[in-house]
Amino acid sequence: MDPAFRVERLEKYYGGVTALAGVDLEVDAGELFGLLGPNGAGKSTLVRIGCGLARADGGRATVCGHAAGSVEARRRIGYLAELFRFPSWLSADEVLTVHQRLARSAGGREERERLLAMVGLSDVATRRVGAMSKGMQQRLGIAQALIGAPAVLILDEPTSALDPAGRRLVRDLLAGLREQGTAVLLNSHLLSEVEMVCDRVAILSHGRVVAAGTPDSLTSARGVVVETQEGSRRFDVARGEIPDLVARLVAGGDRIFSVVPSRSTLEEFYLETVGGEIG
Repeated sequence: MDPAFRVERLEKYYGGVTALAGVDLEVDAGELFGLLGPNGAGKSTLVRIGCGLARADGGRATVCGHAAGSVEARRRIGYLAELFRFPSWLSADEVLTVHQRLARSAGGREERERLLAMVGLSDVATRRVGAMSKGMQQRLGIAQALIGAPAVLILDEPTSALDPAGRRLVRDLLAGLREQGTAVLLNSHLLSEVEMVCDRVAILSHGRVVAAGTPDSLTSARGVVVETQEGSRRFDVARGEIPDLVARLVAGGDRIFSVVPSRSTLEEFYLETVGGEIG
């Protein structure tokens, strides 16, 4: 079975600038895949090629086995751009109605009501976009991308305008899509969110994949965090050294309330990988 989304040796050049230099990656059905990298790394170019909005100069991209940009591929993709705009005079329900026509979805009112409920907007279906908060518009954008039950969902910074409650709603929504078999390609600078929801990630830098794997495989053990009456402190020790550390602290008069293994974060790994590049 073909992966839901695949790019092989993908290349793209803008004049003398290399945007993509032979990128390979795959996203399987039911997988949440995080695409990371600083600005100019090639993430947006890869997404645009996958959606059929730009042509590759080398290699190939496919969606469910169909060439990216083909009618068959476009029918299987839902896309939310980072800088999207909906007409301010349309209501939430009208926005989805317009996009149903564009996507040739036969879901009708039932689909619109279901999608608005999924993103927590059922009670504002008739509210004009211009009267919505930025977070509401962001969630409406996610609902728009889900019209027609796409096999591949591409989201560009989907939680950037959301408060913590909104981000949790989106995390739960993505978990539900995983269970339904939807493949999600998530382009985000919020690495803590990516670490929580994504099954695998790839880090792009200067048009190349410089690291890829599960979040756990990219992070590493970083000693322990010990909570005492003075507060929490992290100690960079190996597992076998923990009993001696605790004994020394107790002998020194500390009261130990907890000892918790610590790991590096995806953000720390990312910064170590891309160095001083500004994202």
